[in-house]
Amino acid sequence: MQELSTLVNILLATFMGSIAALIGGIILLSKEKLALKISHFLASFAAGILLGTAFFDLLPEALHGGGEDVLFWTLFGIILFFLIERFIHWFHHHEQFEGERESKTTLPLIVIGDTVHNFIDGVVIAATFMTSPALGIATTLAVFAHEMPQEIGDFGLMLHKGMARRKIIIVNIASAVISFAGAILTFLLGNFLEPYIPVLLAITAGFFIYIASSDLIPEIHYEKRHGFAAVESLLLVLGVVIMWIVASAII
Repeated sequence: MQELSTLVNILLATFMGSIAALIGGIILLSKEKLALKISHFLASFAAGILLGTAFFDLLPEALHGGGEDVLFWTLFGIILFFLIERFIHWFHHHEQFEGERESKTTLPLIVIGDTVHNFIDGVVIAATFMTSPALGIATTLAVFAHEMPQEIGDFGLMLHKGMARRKIIIVNIASAVISFAGAILTFLLGNFLEPYIPVLLAITAGFFIYIASSDLIPEIHYEKRHGFAAVESLLLVLGVVIMWIVASAII
């Protein structure tokens, strides 16, 4: 009976930390015309969110439990994403337009990074609830706090890359549902997955650093209009600052 109650709490908390966190992005999509007009600004904001999440949230958590190997796995994540992007480029070599091909490579990378991140969130929520309900609740609030701004950034980035509104919602819900897989696996396997959490966190940090650095930041540099470039730069910094505040508040 106690195990059933723990599982119910884990599933409810996972819903709050993953699916409920999508509400910010869904509200953004409800103003689609406005969102499309400012999509390049949202992409800059997303770059800051991804970098802030990597350096203020994922890497400190990974270093706390993973030691020196964290740097290796972060670099592994960056190289792995580079190789995945190379493969997607080759797969779409027949595409006629370079800009379209870049969108086709970037979007899968965003989805993969988010999916791994959501899986880790599920693992962490389940592991903390199995340790202590109070710790589980605190962890759930922390996950919700960092997922909300990140999802807003991701929704805006996908709009900027030309993905349809309905597809954005479906893809993000499917990605968020993966957190339930992480939570249920952790509950069933006990503490088996816990030693691997730092590795997964480091790889995800590498994913986010690669996306921001190889795709989003260069777009700011290529912006010809100085006023727009300045605003985009400020939004990137704002994204970093928001994640720093969120991470500082939940540590």
